[in-house]
Amino acid sequence: MSDAPSIPDPARRRSGPVARSPPRSPPPPHAPETAALAGGAPGSSSPRRSVRDLIIMGENKSMGKIWEDMETDVLVKIFKELNLVELSPVSQVCRSWRLACSDPLIWGTLDFGLLISNFIQTRASPYIWVDDRSDKRLSKILRLAMAISRGNVNCMIFHYNLYMKDEHLNYISQRSPHLKRLVMPAWNRISKDGICMAIQRWEELESLTMPSIGYPPYIMEELAKKCKNFKELKVMGSFDLLFASAVTTYLPKLKVLSLRCSKVTMGALLCVLNSMEHLEVLNISHCLLFEIATNGRRQVIHELDNNTLERASQLREFHHCQSRQCLACQRMMMDDGILRWYRYEDWFWRRDEVSSLDLKDYGRLFGAQCEMLTSVD
Repeated sequence: MSDAPSIPDPARRRSGPVARSPPRSPPPPHAPETAALAGGAPGSSSPRRSVRDLIIMGENKSMGKIWEDMETDVLVKIFKELNLVELSPVSQVCRSWRLACSDPLIWGTLDFGLLISNFIQTRASPYIWVDDRSDKRLSKILRLAMAISRGNVNCMIFHYNLYMKDEHLNYISQRSPHLKRLVMPAWNRISKDGICMAIQRWEELESLTMPSIGYPPYIMEELAKKCKNFKELKVMGSFDLLFASAVTTYLPKLKVLSLRCSKVTMGALLCVLNSMEHLEVLNISHCLLFEIATNGRRQVIHELDNNTLERASQLREFHHCQSRQCLACQRMMMDDGILRWYRYEDWFWRRDEVSSLDLKDYGRLFGAQCEMLTSVD
């Protein structure tokens, strides 16, 4: 991938020269100029300034010195109102604007929760085929984000239907060395070497949301070796005894584990409860809990026994719900323990009873407008 993003400039869409504003006197020291730029002064009906207005004012010679000398924290407050596509031309106005556009307060969380691959399911591994235009579009967006953020992203969130390749993962891991949280529920096209190489670069990683994988020990071992401050794990899919054993073996000091809306064996649950002395928070809300009976048939567990509840009561937080009246639990039963997220509300997959894992609302940096402005011809 090249580092030079090529996103269309919203400020120069119309043909012909851009009209410049006539020179005007600088505003008084405490004029509501910055408030209007960020969305209008409190109590006023002033509309939010467009990116075009920002660029014209930044280039206006009579105001250039004023904007150049404006404190970075004021610029950051203004630029926090912009999305990824709008930040691209703004970051190219001058050096001070460039620095403000890459401030960690803007890039703390890079939420790509609205970005979805154009794909079809297949019967052969990796069970997904992604359109080439979709891959190119993702590359284009990642180039732009990494170029402006300048390594200041602490958290990245990806949709469960965004299917990255090793190429994409390698690119962002090289350019976001201080990443602390990764939400990536789809690994179909990520190889073992690809994810391990990324983990090796993310030594500050503390939290990971991941799907079920065929052989989890290798990723748990890599996390244990490279991420010394790792403390939160969320698994979306299936959680069996092999997965539980890998977690307890390599991550014995894990603080938070969420299996929300996953298919969990009782053996795996008991393994976690009996072996993880440092675990503080466990979420098994809306999980399909089951065990294999002596006749080989699967038996669904609708209520936890007293011994399991007593062991779980020693945790600081224990979230569980296996109620037949609960809508989420009903969905799990209907989907046989492997939730078909696409059937339900857009926000449903983002929720978690553990506050530190809940994704809340979609971020401002990549909204609906970015969807329209980042297409690949």
